[in-house]
Amino acid sequence: MFQKFQQIQMLLTYKDSDNLGDFAILKSELSGAKVSPEVASKLQAVVGYHPPIDLEKLSQYSPGSFGREYAEHMQANHLQSFNISPELEEVARQNTFALRYAVTHDIFHVLLGFDTSYAGEIGVLAFAVEQNYSKSLKIGLWIAQLLYPILAPEQIQAILTNLHKGRELGKNADFLLGYRFEEHWLDSIAEVRKCLGLPPIVTSA
Repeated sequence: MFQKFQQIQMLLTYKDSDNLGDFAILKSELSGAKVSPEVASKLQAVVGYHPPIDLEKLSQYSPGSFGREYAEHMQANHLQSFNISPELEEVARQNTFALRYAVTHDIFHVLLGFDTSYAGEIGVLAFAVEQNYSKSLKIGLWIAQLLYPILAPEQIQAILTNLHKGRELGKNADFLLGYRFEEHWLDSIAEVRKCLGLPPIVTSA
């Protein structure tokens, strides 16, 4: 009980932190999000791995590069990257799943071709569930399937379409959560997708 109280205190302390990753990590720590030993094994390559992400720098990379595409997505949607304060380094190391899921969430949007609408969010969530990241995400998807059509009835068809698409992508792609995306900003996004077993994004003219 005392430990939970301490976690809540830390969560409130870091709620307005400039580093959004702080709040995400502590929120996950409080909820008790866990992964299976199999998933934990696949995450060994990214334990404690969270290099800072400079969106301004990435936006200056070549058009079509992974970093440029990510930066443009973040800027277009008025989003900030998830960076972690040095004070929370040990907490981040103890919860690799929470760290990587928070840091890579918007990267997944870019790679999978899902926007930030309710329909886009359920596509990313369905992908993560199909890749079997954690039981908590399965519960989240079940809730989203009930709630999102109510919140955005005009997106019902897109929600159903992306639910199926996310599952299919998750079934056929490599295990994305354990990939060091930050070492591939300069690569073309097409190459990164191909390397990870993801199909190219087809956009309508």
